[in-house]
Amino acid sequence: MASISEQMEVFRRGCVDLIRAEELEEKLKRKKVLRIKAGFDPTAPDLHLGHTVLIQKLKQIQDLGHHILFLIGDFTGRIGDPTGKSETRKILTEVQIEQNAKTYREQIFKILDPEKTEVVFNSQWLNTMTAPDLIHLAAQYNVARMLEREDFHTRFKAEQSISIHEFLYPLIQGYDSVALKADVELGGTDQKFNLLVGRELQRHYGQDSQVVITMPLLVGLDGVHKMSKSLGNHIAIMDTPADMYGKLMRISDDLMWSYFTLLSENSLSHIADMKNQVNASQIHPKSAKMTLALELTTRYHGEEKAKAAQAEFERVFKGGGLPDQIEEVVLAGSSLKVTADEKLGRVFGILHVLKETQMTPSTSEARRLIHQGALECDGQLVKEEKFFLVPDKTYLLKLGKRRFKKVTIKD
Repeated sequence: MASISEQMEVFRRGCVDLIRAEELEEKLKRKKVLRIKAGFDPTAPDLHLGHTVLIQKLKQIQDLGHHILFLIGDFTGRIGDPTGKSETRKILTEVQIEQNAKTYREQIFKILDPEKTEVVFNSQWLNTMTAPDLIHLAAQYNVARMLEREDFHTRFKAEQSISIHEFLYPLIQGYDSVALKADVELGGTDQKFNLLVGRELQRHYGQDSQVVITMPLLVGLDGVHKMSKSLGNHIAIMDTPADMYGKLMRISDDLMWSYFTLLSENSLSHIADMKNQVNASQIHPKSAKMTLALELTTRYHGEEKAKAAQAEFERVFKGGGLPDQIEEVVLAGSSLKVTADEKLGRVFGILHVLKETQMTPSTSEARRLIHQGALECDGQLVKEEKFFLVPDKTYLLKLGKRRFKKVTIKD
């Protein structure tokens, strides 16, 4: 077991908030093994690297010998976390939640040790909660406190709908910490309000308050917004090795260091040394980025496939060749904007095609890249945004130096 000071260094690595550090030190003195909780609502079938910021942190803490509670919110997922939402979320069905939860279990053990991880589902205790239990829980918080939360406050001032069940979400998430007797809970910075509710509820139920650790939200490939599948700026755990490696090589040189700190298993001192060498022009930024891309691709796909992805990237990037495998996408014409052409009939604009294939997160980004001369179609430079594709023909699209897709539109 590492010393308390060494453990505190691991707990602090990359975090934004540690509430409270003195309480964590006291817990470490009293207990050899702490109960460390992090919750994930299975609202989508696949995890991306943004999610793994927390999971990687759990791995670092797990390596210290602490007990990891990986909570799958199969009950809270049916409510829908209102965090950061400008409107009430759609409620998922039990079947959707169950299917997504299965994939989470498969994906998290690419990082965590399955022998040392306890996977729990909050339906185990929340399904048995009675109406009196729920009323008692709801009595622990008032509406004024709930409206202090930024997203609720913003929606209330804008006279946008807030459903009563959304007020229950922070309380129920906080009750998970009571049910699990958590010593520490991890979450993104956007979850700080919910995590602090857990601290208060534990005090009410006669438990020691959990320590709260918040982690930054990983910025996505666009370098601006947090990583999100809906924004198309994400790197999925289940991406192919070539896609994962290639996407990691697309992040900016500045953003690379955040990825190193939050996702890499290299020590902070090693990362600092590498950064100093890059700043001193002793190492090219691309070489450092390749180190990161190889490490993360190896983690999720194994060393052999990661090295093959690196070799393919080098061949395509340097030699201007085509990848060995190019993703083929078939789009339904009904999902695209249709334009009538006298000679060609029904045609489809390239801006919407790029967005629907997730080559760009938006049509505005597609427009910007076309104006920069970044798009080729069947080997020819696309010079203007009013470029159209016809149905039932396969096109080879190349965006930038190495993003390729074969696209067919079925009308």
